[in-house]
Amino acid sequence: MTPRAVADPAAFIRAETRRLAPPLVPEITLHLAEESLPIWQRTEEELGEIGLPPPFWAFAWAGGQALARYILDHPETVRGRRVLDFAAGSGLVGIAAAKAGAAYVDCADIDPFAHAAIALNAALNETDAITVRTTDVIGTTGGWDVVLAGDIAYERDLAAKVFAWLEALSNEGARVWIGDPGRSYLPRERLEKVADYAVPVPRELEDAEIKATSVWRPRPERTGGAAPSPISGHEP
Repeated sequence: MTPRAVADPAAFIRAETRRLAPPLVPEITLHLAEESLPIWQRTEEELGEIGLPPPFWAFAWAGGQALARYILDHPETVRGRRVLDFAAGSGLVGIAAAKAGAAYVDCADIDPFAHAAIALNAALNETDAITVRTTDVIGTTGGWDVVLAGDIAYERDLAAKVFAWLEALSNEGARVWIGDPGRSYLPRERLEKVADYAVPVPRELEDAEIKATSVWRPRPERTGGAAPSPISGHEP
């Protein structure tokens, strides 16, 4: 069964979410769901299909919160640079990059609801440096100086494909930063940790109300770059 098209994803998002600030990033307000099951069920009803993955765009996931916090606290990471927010979801990380002074930000996601959510959230935060990328960017170069990826290691085959691509971008000179709350398929042996955070998250989405979450980058010995100095993240 092919999912039916949604006439107005933006109207759906406005009706099914509230304007909320992620706990670790209170500077940013997003259209977010307060509970996971109702928004999940309503999305399936709207699309006329069951068994859909979670509406990732409707939540501020731990990896994205940590990465957004890191960027806001270290704006030199993105200031004046061309940035990709990969698997952007709500656009939280991309909005943080825009607020931190990025020259422009491509927020890439393949979910049509995410496209609408990113646009709504960018407008809500008065950021005009964001472009929504609706195509699959894995395997492309894009001319980005910085690539940001939050919470992308939850599925084995996809994680392997994504991390091979991120390493290739890093080898070509892009600065790659990854936010992750301990997902199973994060290739830690190929990465270097640069910050730790304790991120409040809904208990129904995760296995704990506070997720120990880290920001990583590819190991410099794999890319020829210089290692950043590890720093501690802010406790909520």
